[in-house]
Amino acid sequence: MLGSVALSSAAIFVAELGDKSQLMAMTFATRYRWWQVLLGITVATTAVHAISVALGFGLGELLPTEWIALIAGIAFLFFAAWTLRGDHLTEDEERKANRRFGSAVMVVTLAFFLAELGDKTMLATVTLATHHDWLGTWIGSTIGMVLADALAIGVGLLLGRHLPEKAVRYGATALFVLFGGWLIIDSLIALNG
Repeated sequence: MLGSVALSSAAIFVAELGDKSQLMAMTFATRYRWWQVLLGITVATTAVHAISVALGFGLGELLPTEWIALIAGIAFLFFAAWTLRGDHLTEDEERKANRRFGSAVMVVTLAFFLAELGDKTMLATVTLATHHDWLGTWIGSTIGMVLADALAIGVGLLLGRHLPEKAVRYGATALFVLFGGWLIIDSLIALNG
């Protein structure tokens, strides 16, 4: 289980770098107290990743592990391309992030829950859960995302909106290519073995 926690934490932390969720976290951090934003992100992430792990665990029971690893490797290459392309808030998403209604924690929780449905971090969590311990994947993916968004909150508070976006995007892309390539090679060896 500890291996799943560590792998999922690292993979989701990398997946979250440069994601629109980090942009939302920085935006919310300029409007609300940092702990309210972090609490809202944690609640939303815990729920979304529970759904992701359930989906991944179900798929893992249906497909052979070698094929799952191959699909996961291809998915990580897809995530690399997605990360390289970049992620930006739409005007509507930025407007929603800037509103000040209701409880700050509730606003952040709802915004993050909806933003993460179908996002690359959700898909990465589904992919990881098909091949690794479900509880470790759930805990690790939640920790990885909360840490990445906590980093965004901290950076947002310290540096405002001036981030070296290209450097973050290129670094995350390289890590996805490495993870994806490793999974593809490992699965092809197992399939041909």
